[in-house]
Amino acid sequence: MLQVILGSWWLYPLLMTLLVGILCPVTGALLITQGRLLQANLISHGVVPGLVLAFAIGIDPSLGGIISGLIGALTAERLALRRKEYGEAVINTVLAGSLGFGVLLIPLLKTRIDLESILFGDLLAAGPTDIIRVAIATSVLLLLLKNSYQNLIYLGLDPEGAASIGLRVPRLKFSLAVVTSLVIVSSMSAVGVILVIALLAAPGLLGLNQAQSLNSAMIRSAGYGLIISFIGFLLAIALNLSPGPLIAVLCLFSLILSDKYSLSKATKFLLHK
Repeated sequence: MLQVILGSWWLYPLLMTLLVGILCPVTGALLITQGRLLQANLISHGVVPGLVLAFAIGIDPSLGGIISGLIGALTAERLALRRKEYGEAVINTVLAGSLGFGVLLIPLLKTRIDLESILFGDLLAAGPTDIIRVAIATSVLLLLLKNSYQNLIYLGLDPEGAASIGLRVPRLKFSLAVVTSLVIVSSMSAVGVILVIALLAAPGLLGLNQAQSLNSAMIRSAGYGLIISFIGFLLAIALNLSPGPLIAVLCLFSLILSDKYSLSKATKFLLHK
């Protein structure tokens, strides 16, 4: 029935919308409780130089984006350790510098690349390769949650205490950065590497409100993300607009229209569960 209404070539974009609408909010809920959402924003900008360079030398852009995003995250982490009181300023500087470097690489390498589709997504061009990328990112996220769920909760609740009892905090943070990079790159065709932060943040905030555990928060976040993404997809078709920016705007409206939420209270409650 849906295929008849939309036509067969809409099926991959629709499937991509639904998958990203679940994956990003689940990851976002985890990142928020870890206090790592700003790092996700950094990675989303940091993948751009790697994507451009990968296009230029003819390798898989996803690989270049992941490596570039991780380099940006590790660079910011190292610089922030030297200036602990100014950590956010350091991260934002690396964020802007990474994006600027990526933009400069396009004319320097004389690369034919659609920067707009990278930054803001080109959902209607999604195909099987994009679905595979999302499946890989989802698998890695599930593997991390399976092996390190309790450790991640402890790390989010008390980072210093986690280190004192022998948890490999740098390894956990690096694993989370890898997952974040995979999620951002795999969502590139749907909402772009810049607007993906909206799907990471807004449904996660909504899901954390009054959730009884981190697990339930991730499930609730996935539900909100699925609804927002699906509505955005349908409206984009009806209004002949770009789906990525429209989904980001709906994420904003979802927060404005929500009654109330207390992130700090919800996060502390969840991590104690």
